[in-house]
Amino acid sequence: MDTLDLRIYGDPVLRKKAARIELFDEKLKEFAAAMIRTMIAERGIGLAAPQVGISKRLIIALGMRDLDDASAPPLVLANPVATDRSSETWSYEEGCLSVPGISAAVIRPNEVSVAYQDLAGEERTISAEGIFARILLHEIDHLDGTLFIDHLSSANKSLAKSKLKRLDQYKHLF
Repeated sequence: MDTLDLRIYGDPVLRKKAARIELFDEKLKEFAAAMIRTMIAERGIGLAAPQVGISKRLIIALGMRDLDDASAPPLVLANPVATDRSSETWSYEEGCLSVPGISAAVIRPNEVSVAYQDLAGEERTISAEGIFARILLHEIDHLDGTLFIDHLSSANKSLAKSKLKRLDQYKHLF
């Protein structure tokens, strides 16, 4: 596997609740590596399996410590669950590889704890803050069929509506 094809807004797989990963084998490791290559090729900072057409609970997230830390190593999380979220929030302009050309401010918790399994199936937990917490939450949303645009106010959704309609109409071009 080299890189994978991205699914674009309007593709039904992006709105499905993804299935748990049950089998931790070589095929899963190869798929995760292909997701990492795809994320890097597309200049992303996170990627969820549904974004490449596989409705499984697997995400890739750059472990960024701050907004300029694009060289941070990718972390692979299977079956991630946000177990704790801070009450402190912050707003930041988000975009998405599956919703190209659209970005908007989204309010998310500043800190999060996530329980997940690594590629060997071992249970792990990670605590993250700032941009890393945001990436994790954005990608976990994908596993539940939620896109960042679903977090927008009615006014901001209205502003994005015509662009979203064009994406849905022309998704076959991507």
